[in-house]
Parts: sequence; structure tokens; C-alpha cells
Amino acid sequence: MKLLMITGDRALVAGKHGAFYNTLEEFHKYWDRIDIVCPKVSKLKIKNLKLFDNVFIHPSPWPLLFQPFWIFYQGFQILKTSGYSLAANNYLMTVHEYPPFYNGIGAKLVHLFTGVPYILEIMHIPGLPQAAGPKETIYRWLTRFFIGFDAQSARAVRVINRKQTKKYLTAAGVPESKIIYIPAFYIDLDIFKPVPANTRFDLVYAARLEANKGIQNLVKAVSILKKDKPSISLLVIGSGPLRSRTEKDIKKLGLRDNVIFSGWLKDQSAVAQAMNKARIFVNPSLNEGGPRVALEAMACGLPVVTTRVGVMLDIIRDGENGIFCGWEPESIAEAVAGLLKDDDLQKKLKSAGPETVKIFSRKELVKNYADELMKLI
Repeated sequence: MKLLMITGDRALVAGKHGAFYNTLEEFHKYWDRIDIVCPKVSKLKIKNLKLFDNVFIHPSPWPLLFQPFWIFYQGFQILKTSGYSLAANNYLMTVHEYPPFYNGIGAKLVHLFTGVPYILEIMHIPGLPQAAGPKETIYRWLTRFFIGFDAQSARAVRVINRKQTKKYLTAAGVPESKIIYIPAFYIDLDIFKPVPANTRFDLVYAARLEANKGIQNLVKAVSILKKDKPSISLLVIGSGPLRSRTEKDIKKLGLRDNVIFSGWLKDQSAVAQAMNKARIFVNPSLNEGGPRVALEAMACGLPVVTTRVGVMLDIIRDGENGIFCGWEPESIAEAVAGLLKDDDLQKKLKSAGPETVKIFSRKELVKNYADELMKLI
């Protein structure tokens, strides 16, 4: 069986071993060949666009505006040279879809000219449930307007959380019969696990520093917490476009001794080690499909304080295996302060977390993903 993956992920050709790479490391074993079509990367970080012997990467040479045409051209060439035919029934196309829908448009063209079956994969609705700015508000509206048409030719529409995304898609006109839930949060439980370590930080956050991840609200929450706990400490794992602005906020709020930036850590083991040195993981995201890092923190035995986003709505039972908070800095601070003062609740959540996320074991879920795709072929 062969797979054509249409994605917006540039990490592979940028030489990064992130979540997509870690998935492919196991996922490629189930396929004869995988071709990945992705957008242009200005400076390729890897010379060999082949991974794991049977994974081939095809970055566009054209600007993003022309991505639908690159998907059509390259997808058609891949299918043609690989001997695809409807009668052979040996190919599937997966499409990572999000506004402004370049991937879906390109995939629909490939489907119209070749008949290859495809599924849309909706990892995240921008602006759902909270928009980080006007752009996300517009994208959320565009998704509601376009996604029903977008899904017409697709064999199925994959969602990665059970509640939030599915409810939105059905309201937007996607037939419920087409929506399938296939989880995507693959956790290596041999790496992310409780390990005794000296506690260095009260709080830890791990994400790309972007508006929808809520880092600015978290920094303001730390400022509130500092009034009662002057030594409060936050480790920020990650970087991104808001790094400079966040550092300015920290300086302005007098938090230079309270907030520590580690940047991106070298690998998953380093992230797990850092998490095990903290008391509480905080996820202040405005909108998410996941986040995976909150599940990884739970696997390490960290109590999690999180907003009501993505997969958190599926698995968190408030006060039993995690704590929900609002998006406002005051709400985040209140939830964290209450947890810091309650040793019994911390112990309860530490024990519940690893047990909760056993269902996200990497090998089992990657195999499940491959099996579900095979069924669609």
C-alpha cells in the first residue's frame, strides 16, 4: 500500500526532528512507499529528501500562493510514475487541511484528474474556541463557510479530538457519517514518565511562542502570583515570533528573576527531564487541537492546569486528573495558586496523570492510524 501525504509541515525539510518526524519514524513501517508534498522552504537544511528508505519529500519550488498548483502537478507525477490506477486500489492521499485551504484545493484537483481517494485531516480550527486576533477570527469564519464544500469529494474527514472539532464541523455542514476520530497525540511512554528529580521550577510551559498559545496571559498570571509568592518560578520551553515581545513584558512586570527561557531543547528526552524538574504544567492556549505537550506532562506525573481546548476537553476531569481554568490571567493565577497550596490535590493529580495518558502510547496509536487509513483504501 502507498500513501501520498499533502501537508503544510515544513519541519522535515528544515531538518527538524519534531512531532511529524517522530510519527514517521514508526508510521513508515506500515507502507510500501510514502510521498510527502509540502510548501517551499527558503533554505533546505537537508540534502537528501528521503527518509527511512521509503519516505520521499517533495517541497515546492514555488511561492505559497501557487501551492495548489504544485500539489496538483507533483501529486499527478507521483501517481503517474508509481503506476497508480483505480483498479489497483493501492493508494490513499491524506490532506492536512487548514485555512486558506491550499492543500484541500490542490488535493481536490488531484482527485478529479486521477480518482485517487483522499481524506481531509483537521488538526485544528484557528480561533476555536477563542481567537487570538482578527486573522484567526476570519479563518474560523472561512472554515465554517468553506469546509462543507471542501469535504464533498473526500472519503472521510479525520479529527483528532472527539468533542470540540467534530461539533464545529457538523454545524458547518460536514456530514457526521464522514467524520472519523483517529487520535494523533503519540507519546513515547519510555521517555515521558515520572523520574525523581530535584524540583527547580514551580511551573513549566512548553510551546511555540505564538499568540494562540497564550504565553502573554501566562506571564501576566505569574505577575499576579508573585504578589503572594515572590519566588514563583516559570520555565518556558520553546521559542517563536513572540519571544522578544514576551521578554519585554517580563522586564516591564519585574519578572526577570521569575521566568526562565530554555529555548527549544535538543530532543524529547531533554523535554521530559525538564518537565520532571517542575511542580505544575500550565497550558494557557486560546485554541488547540491538542496540545500534545500537556499529555506528555501528565505522563511525567505533573499536575496540569489547562484551558478548555482540543483534546483537553476529552480527557480532563476537573479536579480528578487535571484542573481547568479560564483564559484570563486572573483565572490562570487562581487555579495555579489553589493547586500550589493543596499538597493532597497535587498528589492526586500526579498519580492520575500517567494512568490517564496510557491510551496515547506511541506504537499502539501509530499502528491504529495506519490500520484506519488502510480501511479507507
